[in-house]
Amino acid sequence: MSNTERVYKIEQLLRARGHVSMRELIDELEVSRATLKRDLDYLRDRLGAPIEYDALVNGYRFAGNSREQRHELPGLWFDERELYSLLMAHQLLSEIDSDGAISRHLQPLLERIHQVLGGGARAQALAERVKIVAPAKRPVPQRWFERVCEALLARRRLQMRYLTRGRREVSERTVSPQRLTHYRSTWYLDAWCHTRQRLLRFALDAIEDAQVLDEPAREIAPAQVQQQMDAGYGIFAGATPRWARLRFDPQAAMWASREQWHPQQQGRWLDDGGYELRVPFVDETEIAMDVLRQGPEVRVLEPASLAALVARRHAEAAAVYCDSASLPPPEAAG
Repeated sequence: MSNTERVYKIEQLLRARGHVSMRELIDELEVSRATLKRDLDYLRDRLGAPIEYDALVNGYRFAGNSREQRHELPGLWFDERELYSLLMAHQLLSEIDSDGAISRHLQPLLERIHQVLGGGARAQALAERVKIVAPAKRPVPQRWFERVCEALLARRRLQMRYLTRGRREVSERTVSPQRLTHYRSTWYLDAWCHTRQRLLRFALDAIEDAQVLDEPAREIAPAQVQQQMDAGYGIFAGATPRWARLRFDPQAAMWASREQWHPQQQGRWLDDGGYELRVPFVDETEIAMDVLRQGPEVRVLEPASLAALVARRHAEAAAVYCDSASLPPPEAAG
């Protein structure tokens, strides 16, 4: 039984029985007297549990009326492995955090986790040996991030000035926040836009101003938000997807067969060692970008419009390099 499990057990016994003798605790935990003393000291000194010895009943109990008030012991809902997992989750949040807004609020929890783990050395060693890389992160100013979170959790409307990059337009929007989404190192807000009268997805780093309003947010059922915002490919929302059919050559197939492009994707191995992948999408923009990253190792089989877009972008890129670097055209190289 681990140290954390024993702490669990001591707390449960004191709650259930009111007071427990030293002998009963030793028998229940199957530990030595010295180990039990260390566990009791750990509960009192590290976790602040109001445990005291009562000579009248010859046992340990919670001081005063703490049993009725239920003095909670931090971290006692987790075993040691779960606490380490929680510590790793904190590191993940720290890596994707926007300007420290999340980490700052989680710092008291992190300090408690370190205490329950028995000090900072082991926790620090874990943090040093786990590295999470978030490439192309687009930071969000802390004040906008916190106001979005406030509106989301308080279920209030948000007035914001928003930059639509594709059109290079800045507009005033009143939205009812529904859900925060973190995708590819960037934060997005799924919200009902009262200007456009529909669900839209907003990049938090494109917010130029944000104010929480007193008006209550319009409530959209989570299932409806998921249906309308998650059917598309990547960050592009939509409810009526099309399907792309991609063929990876044998060299790339070993990697492609292990990748998740979309939760509803369908894949199959081909007789020549290649791999065919079918993925739903609504807008061709992002799926075309992902196909382009694969270079000549993937070919778009369907739909024809996506294949034409990828071919055009490849040709445009080749033309840029041929012109700027005075390189021979691709068909004459080598």
